[in-house]
Amino acid sequence: LLPRAEIAAKAIANSYAVLCSDLKEAMQFSNSYAPEHLILATDQWESICDYIVNAGSVFLGHLTPESAGDYASGTNHTLPTSSYAKAYSGVSVDSFVKKITFQHINKEGIRNLGPAVEILASLEGLQAHKNAVTVRLKDSRE
Repeated sequence: LLPRAEIAAKAIANSYAVLCSDLKEAMQFSNSYAPEHLILATDQWESICDYIVNAGSVFLGHLTPESAGDYASGTNHTLPTSSYAKAYSGVSVDSFVKKITFQHINKEGIRNLGPAVEILASLEGLQAHKNAVTVRLKDSRE
């Protein structure tokens, strides 16, 4: 028995089942739905892992309950809900790592990238961005 049986009953009353013809079709639906938790309680889970694109956390096989991921298996339960798994991942160490990108362009690089940057900057109406490249292109030819 569940101590919160009344809450569970309401959740079940508001749930639904989706019947699919096979596991591949089920993964297509799942990717569209982008669940917070995807539990593949099937012996064939290995055959469909490559089809999983959108899910907060995936639980593979009959012996892998969601609660293991919440508390003990190394993942966590701070996951994207409401189909946000289409765009976001669960919170991980990576969420707290500051990242800085560095760029260095040499003469050959500015000659290769410059024209595309000029076009894109012009299309966006950012003349100063275009000019920053135009000046450097001129300097790279001297």
